[in-house]
Amino acid sequence: MTEALNLARLGRGAVEPNPMVGAVIVLDGRIIGKGGHKRFGGPHAEVEAISAAHVAGAETAGATMYVTLEPCCHHGKTPPCTQAIIAAGIARVVAAIEDPDPKVSGKGFSALRDAGIEVETGLMAGEVRQLLAGYSKLRATGRPWVICKWAQSLDGKIATHTGSSKWITGESARRRVHEIRGLCDGICVGAGTVRADDPLLTGRDTDGNPIGRQPTRLILDEALEIPPDCRLMRDIDVAPVVVATRPDAPSAAAEALTRAGAEILTLPAGDGLSRSAPTGGVDLPALLDELGRREWTYLLVEGGRGVLSGFIGQGLADELLVFIAPRIIGGTGSIGPVNWDDIDSIDESFPLPPPKVEQIGGDVLLRYVLNVP
Repeated sequence: MTEALNLARLGRGAVEPNPMVGAVIVLDGRIIGKGGHKRFGGPHAEVEAISAAHVAGAETAGATMYVTLEPCCHHGKTPPCTQAIIAAGIARVVAAIEDPDPKVSGKGFSALRDAGIEVETGLMAGEVRQLLAGYSKLRATGRPWVICKWAQSLDGKIATHTGSSKWITGESARRRVHEIRGLCDGICVGAGTVRADDPLLTGRDTDGNPIGRQPTRLILDEALEIPPDCRLMRDIDVAPVVVATRPDAPSAAAEALTRAGAEILTLPAGDGLSRSAPTGGVDLPALLDELGRREWTYLLVEGGRGVLSGFIGQGLADELLVFIAPRIIGGTGSIGPVNWDDIDSIDESFPLPPPKVEQIGGDVLLRYVLNVP
């Protein structure tokens, strides 16, 4: 199952909105076939493992299949995996967890048992649930897994009093961010970040060239103030741009951005909660509902401060990635990652679980999982 889990991880960023799945076939104590789901629309892990075994000349009849997720039993982009398992003569299936998708949940196991195949579940279930947290959330709630990311100094500042923020972290940490971007369906920032930094928000190599899968650039801009000639729009052929705004946004600005290649997404206005984005912003729960309808699995929120404050303060963030650089900015006018002003005592502060800690060059990455699957 450990090998199946490793194979499943290789699909991150390529199989969504499908789940990452790995499968290993064992006969007489020897691995005879293994496979993983490599890309959306491609063969599933179970079929890959069976095919690998047959290509190697191995007989699968009577074998045991270890698979990270309940095999599918319906026609989608590919035929049901349960049929392939039955046809291959697999005698026993050990699956980590049941598929949370209502089209599959429990039905795949029933189909296998009805065919006389022994089914066991629960092996390494915790590890697989963590891996499939985004997929499970999308299936259960209709919303993507929200990752809030920022880089800060040791004293908790994301920018100086003038707004300068390039570069707080070192090159290794910045490379990691570009890798993370390629694993997500979209990157979200506010209009203020676009106006101040004119970013590209793409995944790039050290020479600045686009690499790998490119996420959609999602801009929260209630007044449609980002310029149509910003670098996002000039780079529209590399990755799409979606601008989320309110119904009362200026129509002329919407037309200009549409001509530049952006999609205008009209959402209700935010409710101005004390820990939300500034009053007048777009409704973030409505935004996540729409992204779920588009089957986004992972949304990376990169800021700025108002956007981070909104997602975290409204309990919409599932994971925090905090890069901490070994530098001190100081200053009363310097900028922190959130701008809540309604916390009067430590007891009212926002509690976090213990983080996973990783050294990246001279910087430290703290990963906080807020919603444990």
